[in-house]
Amino acid sequence: MIADVSTRTTDRAWVTQCALSRICGACARPLGRPIAFVGTAEEVGRNAFHLPPMHVDCAHGVVDGSTQVVTTAGFEFVRPAKDDLDKRPRFEPNSLL
Repeated sequence: MIADVSTRTTDRAWVTQCALSRICGACARPLGRPIAFVGTAEEVGRNAFHLPPMHVDCAHGVVDGSTQVVTTAGFEFVRPAKDDLDKRPRFEPNSLL
């Protein structure tokens, strides 16, 4: 069952745990491949997402009219540097499918 994604996926500690433990940001089960990210058109264009990785089915369950799903085989977890304008951790898919 999908957790309260709107609150949970913006919690910095939860986002970090999902990245480091390779668990789904929506259901908290282990991730396999492919991995899905949900993001705005701007995030898709930059290839940098703020919501944690998800299973494809979980991602499609949280998409709304302003977001889209991108699938990948892998990703990098990027913690913001002191001088970054965007202080939120982000995910950069490295093998788009």
